[in-house]
This record gives sequence, C-alpha cells and structure tokens, in this order.
Amino acid sequence: MATTPSTTALRREAKRPARRAPAPVPELTAGEDATSIGAAREAAKGCHRCQLWRNATQTVFGEGPENADVIFVGEQPGDQEDLAGKPFVGPAGRIFDSILDDAEIDRRKVYVTNAVKHFKFEPRGKRRIHSKPNAGEIQACRWWLDKELSLIKPNLVVALGATAAQSLLGKAVPITRMRGDVIEREDGLRVFVTVHPSFILRIREQEEKEAERERFLKDMRKVKQLMGA
Repeated sequence: MATTPSTTALRREAKRPARRAPAPVPELTAGEDATSIGAAREAAKGCHRCQLWRNATQTVFGEGPENADVIFVGEQPGDQEDLAGKPFVGPAGRIFDSILDDAEIDRRKVYVTNAVKHFKFEPRGKRRIHSKPNAGEIQACRWWLDKELSLIKPNLVVALGATAAQSLLGKAVPITRMRGDVIEREDGLRVFVTVHPSFILRIREQEEKEAERERFLKDMRKVKQLMGA
C-alpha cells in the first residue's frame, strides 16, 4: 500500500535549496582553428582564459597587416584602449606614434598588440587606474600572443616593457640592463628589448622627459635597421 508523505516532510523538502547547475567550464579551445588574424580576433572576443574579462569592456586584440615584418608588443590595454577596442590609442599610444614617425617607421605597416588583451584596473572614484597583470594572467594570455606570432611570422618582435618581455621570453628580464639588446629565442625569433612608451609619460622633469624620448627614438631607429636585416 503506497504511503503519502507527511505534511512535515513536504515542508522540509520545500525548504531545501535548489541544486545549482555546475558552472560552465571556460572555453579554452576557441581560436585554435583560426587561420587568419581576423578569425583569431573574432574568437578572442569571448576569451575567458583568465578572470580579467569580467570587468573589462571588451577584448583588445592586435592590429596591423598580417604580413608585417615586425610586431610591437606592449603590456595591456589602458582605459582608452579598453573603450575603443584598439591597441595604443591613448596617451602612450600617441607618444609611440610620434616617435615611430620620427624614426620613419610607418605604423600602418607594423603589427601592434599587447601581452594581455584585457584591461586590468582598480576603480578609484570615477577613474580606472592601471593595475599590472600578474604572472598567471600573462601566461593565460600568452596563448593569443603565440597565435598572433604563428600567423604573422614576423622577422622581429619588439618587447615594450617588462610584461611584454616576460611574455615573449618566458621569464622576467631586467629591462634597464638589457635595453637595446636583441635576444634570439630557441625557435629563432628575434626579440628586441626596450621600455614601454608610458615610461616617458611618467617622467615629471621636462629635461629628463625629453632625454628619455631621445633614448626611445634611438631604440626605434635601431628597430628600423633591424627590420631590413
């Protein structure tokens, strides 16, 4: 004879929290089949390889011709890049463009990207203050940088700052001591090490700022020579 559940039992069952569905596993294979920069850029829009996508406005992928001889790699998008969806369009980007022009390097013929594709920041009032990516975030985004390198196959890569150098070389390197050096990786790729143009922005003394701009221009002129080597 079938028994009917008691009222107490029914109430107890009703109070039990509903079982939550398991959290979806981030899709880590997106972009593996990409055979062009355009396809990789589209796949990267949904990247969840690290947690930075949660607060960023959008993925900021690299930009430039797929047959570029040189790739410039910065650290990560800034506030303006995050909003525009394009790399190096903020204050540091304007300095970068100006110095490239002085060095007779046509930005339209080079590929510009970042080691990390999402903006990492700390809110401070209405402002979003840049926060340096950690080793895990750099490693997670290394997949996309490797994809860009494999599709473009540049003759030279320029590491703009410590984060870019760490991503490209797999270890932290002393930028000040190695600035202007060309390091050849095991796969034969040449990596030119220099500072990030944002370093110039942070200098307060005008005379020192101008001297640093000249040093960076000297680095870019060396890059210009290496592009044809």
